[in-house]
Amino acid sequence: MSPQSAAAMQPVKAAATPAKQTVPINIFERMEELHNSIARRAFELFEGNGRWPGRELEDWLRAKSELLHPTHLELTESDNHLNVRAEVPGFSAKDLEVNVEPRRLIVSGKRETKEENKKGKTIYSELSTGEILRVVDLPADVDTSNVTATLKDGVLNVKMAKSPAPKSVRVELKTAS
Repeated sequence: MSPQSAAAMQPVKAAATPAKQTVPINIFERMEELHNSIARRAFELFEGNGRWPGRELEDWLRAKSELLHPTHLELTESDNHLNVRAEVPGFSAKDLEVNVEPRRLIVSGKRETKEENKKGKTIYSELSTGEILRVVDLPADVDTSNVTATLKDGVLNVKMAKSPAPKSVRVELKTAS
């Protein structure tokens, strides 16, 4: 990543108020972590099925669906703004991270819920995790300093101002002597 593109990447923390800036995530490290988590869970499923070959793809897809929460979104464009609405039910503002680059939006998040039920002397404990990672290539350049993200009722709204289009300038040619 060039120093200019690194400087242009502006992360935004999802909240019910205008966005705060945080440290940007490294998308390649995040993708590798998710891949490793899915691979570990797929191997657990493989072992649980008696290590029978031939069901690797089924185990992989099941592990992926257990670990990654699907993120449905809607991208709309107006004259001056791009708006993204993403469904993130069950995630709070502290669980989500939104990063904006001039032509890319990255929504990632991780949540963990833990339930304990006491029945007499036994304790039943269940831990579930959910992660999302959605990378969206934007149809126009956006001004990374003019982005707001809000989270309300499980819907993340990201409003990004478009960068003004560069104006063409006529340059006069001079003869070199």
